[in-house]
Amino acid sequence: MSIKKVMVIGAGQMGSGIAQVCAQSGFDVILNDKNENALERGMHSIEKLLARNVQKGRMTETEREETLARLTPSTKLTDAASVDVVIEAIVENMDVKAKVFQALDEITADHVILASNTSSLPITEIAAITKKPEKVVGMHFMNPVPVMKLVEIIRGLQTSDETYQAIEEMSQVLNKTSVEVNDFPGFVSNRILMPMINEAIYTVYEGVATPEDIDTVMKLGMNHPMGPLTLADFIGLDTCLSIMEVLYEGFGDSKYRPCPLLRKYVKAGWLGKKSGRGFYVYE
Repeated sequence: MSIKKVMVIGAGQMGSGIAQVCAQSGFDVILNDKNENALERGMHSIEKLLARNVQKGRMTETEREETLARLTPSTKLTDAASVDVVIEAIVENMDVKAKVFQALDEITADHVILASNTSSLPITEIAAITKKPEKVVGMHFMNPVPVMKLVEIIRGLQTSDETYQAIEEMSQVLNKTSVEVNDFPGFVSNRILMPMINEAIYTVYEGVATPEDIDTVMKLGMNHPMGPLTLADFIGLDTCLSIMEVLYEGFGDSKYRPCPLLRKYVKAGWLGKKSGRGFYVYE
């Protein structure tokens, strides 16, 4: 299958990053978001990052202009009718994703691959919503997308070998390293990462140490580039909570129970860096 045109749905940090990487790699890209303000912010973020790449000598001015020329903003989901692959990167909520995939099922041609950037939700369940479950796959990028090399390709129960192969080849074009993952809650990355973050939050909750000292232990003692609480703030505490709830529900094991302090912070609107406050305060 020849992939030439891609739609990315969701112009947030993940979606705009995916759109940027796809456009830089030569794909024609439609960046879609029903919220015009979010779409404008996403496009501005891409422009800003590309300008910084030129300043740092990572790309030429011509390459920047060519990348931007391959990007088209859109607020209409019906624009998906002209693409080969759709990558959904919206809120981590099954009901919301289901509505989008049901709409895409009607809009897109039979050959189109429908990929989800979900960080924990079951690809098999998403695929079952559509009439072409063999064309549905998980394509989980890491944040920030332009920097991180990994893509988890998640095979649902119905995902065909042809679909998997096409996305694996696309990942290579994007200069990413892909790993094949079967459809279990949290896949590999978040099944391992999120319980660690959750345990770090329990360590704050129980008064064992301060967030700063916990992060210092993991950075200097375990050689992590970033402490788990700083990372949680960067990911978004609401996203961390959603993933922990998926793990807890999916496995029914108490070791995945979200820390009450995590729930409290999310209810308070302390979502991390994006809200200005989480385990740390941000300007």
